[in-house]
Amino acid sequence: MSHADHTRDPCPWVILNDFGGAFAMGAIGGGIWHGIKGSRNSPRVGERLVGALSSIKARAPVTGGNFGVWGGMFSTFDCTVKSYRQKEDAWNGIISGFMTGGCLALRSGPKATLGSAVACGILLGVFEGVGVLLNRTMGEANRPVAPQYAPSPSGQQQPVTVA
Repeated sequence: MSHADHTRDPCPWVILNDFGGAFAMGAIGGGIWHGIKGSRNSPRVGERLVGALSSIKARAPVTGGNFGVWGGMFSTFDCTVKSYRQKEDAWNGIISGFMTGGCLALRSGPKATLGSAVACGILLGVFEGVGVLLNRTMGEANRPVAPQYAPSPSGQQQPVTVA
């Protein structure tokens, strides 16, 4: 069963699109996170805004960059796996997550690389599983249902209305 998304750009462009989207998501989320953190860690109550803005300027772009690298690398592996397997299914995401997690931890040694690869593969497996489950659930809700008929006293079949 293929869940191909034909509304997306072709593979070379989808990598840039995913990188930019992940960077924006990380920068916005990092801005909120580091703003709250910078405000809470300010030494005086009157300088909370200054502390929040300082923390946002220093750390939000780094968080955005980290998200962007992860998103771009995942998308690159996803395109590569789709091209190699000639299929679009949940396994592509799981394999791409495994490879992304491994590549991002490569400098930490083989044990950390394998651990990160397995963790990212499992995480993407959970995401893909939830996605498949939601697709099935939403698909069942929209499935056409045949009307039910009940016999009437005259012998004619009458449709039953369900409230």
